[in-house]
Amino acid sequence: MAISGLLFWALRWSEFDLGVLVSSGPRFSEFFARLVPPDWSVTTLVLKSAIETLMIALAGTALAVVFSLPVGFLAASNVSPPWIAQPMKLLLGLIRSVPLIVVAMLFVSAVGLGPFPGMLAIAFHSIGMLGKFYAEEFETADPGILEAVSGTGATKGQTLRYGLLPQSIPQVVAFTVYRLEMNFRDAAVLGLVGAGGIGYYIQLYVRGFQYERVAVLLTVIVVMVVALDNMTFWIRKWVR
Repeated sequence: MAISGLLFWALRWSEFDLGVLVSSGPRFSEFFARLVPPDWSVTTLVLKSAIETLMIALAGTALAVVFSLPVGFLAASNVSPPWIAQPMKLLLGLIRSVPLIVVAMLFVSAVGLGPFPGMLAIAFHSIGMLGKFYAEEFETADPGILEAVSGTGATKGQTLRYGLLPQSIPQVVAFTVYRLEMNFRDAAVLGLVGAGGIGYYIQLYVRGFQYERVAVLLTVIVVMVVALDNMTFWIRKWVR
């Protein structure tokens, strides 16, 4: 009952109006009508910027993994003492609380325009989420296996290497490729603040009412997202 009341309140607070939504149908149709026919003359430029966006997402995710793994260990309550794990979880929460677009603006002002600040923004923001995912996955490891490995005389590092990681690697990889997929979508809008990628052309063509070129942008983004989604699906299936 309480949840239903909360959801109802959220809809009221959001000024949800089904009548307005239904009556706006012609405006939706008008918008989509402006997208045809697509202006394929910008295909090469759009593809180049889309690939740049993918590289921003890939490099940012890779950098995030490098930092998230040790941070995840430090934040896991079954690996680190509470006086380390709890502050690390708080730090990860603080990182996640900062909107990506704000992080991108910060790095643009610090290192200049281009894909580099976009990559840094993606990496920084991803650490907050991947660090949390990794820590939670490490905490679900079977303690019996850890005790068995430790009982052989293994050091703390060896226990983590041979007892904890083998249990966690499939989910760690699954979380990582899922985050890569999300990062591509996020990186697609970073160009709005000068952080490189396809976002620059999104704002350029939308502000110029060049909807035929926007159609090409949407087509390329959809194709790349679908391809990336299928790739990550098979990777997650393979590691499991």
